[in-house]
Amino acid sequence: MSQVHALIAVKDLARAKSRLAPRFAQGDRERLVLAMLTDTVTAARSVPRVASVTVVTPDPVVADTALTAGAEVYPEPILRLPYADIERLNEALTHAAEHVRLRHGGVDLLALQADLPALQGRELAAAIGAAPRGRRSYVVDHRGTGTSALLLRDPVGQLAPRFGRESAVRHEETGAVALRGEWPGLRLDVDTTDDLELAIALGVGVATSGVLDEIGWVRACAGESSC
Repeated sequence: MSQVHALIAVKDLARAKSRLAPRFAQGDRERLVLAMLTDTVTAARSVPRVASVTVVTPDPVVADTALTAGAEVYPEPILRLPYADIERLNEALTHAAEHVRLRHGGVDLLALQADLPALQGRELAAAIGAAPRGRRSYVVDHRGTGTSALLLRDPVGQLAPRFGRESAVRHEETGAVALRGEWPGLRLDVDTTDDLELAIALGVGVATSGVLDEIGWVRACAGESSC
């Protein structure tokens, strides 16, 4: 069975996860971003069909964290135009895909969100197995509008990432097919505190759990039978 090479793009820490700012101090938010990245990389690397994980980032702290977690690092390219954040992310993934293929030849690719702290390796393995050969496919996030993973099972095709607002529709419009599967951890990218609570309920990875314990995070629904 063919392997895939995973790509993860992470912006600089100062601008990461701004929607968590109301509940997290800047330093704690940065630690959480790094922890979620670590758990995402760890889960991806646990999948036998994932041949490598490459993190593309402009941030040296993110790069060090990625290396420690066992990923390779590709510096985010300097763009000539003042791209918006999401355009930078898509451009960074495109450049990283080209870099990986220069190193490894015509390989299958996987673009994965960096904030999947509840991701289980078996979920990712199942999604890869469900991805049709010869085309692009994607995993819709838990909100039903975004994309948590984009797969290219074609050694000569283009990744063509369209992450950002309404990315599920944008990926569909470019010919990608949505994958069907329960995979709750794979679908749960964390942007808000509500997302974080859902991830905690599923079970987050060791790094994320450790940071939350250290900063004294208390679940908003603690003590309620619905949690």
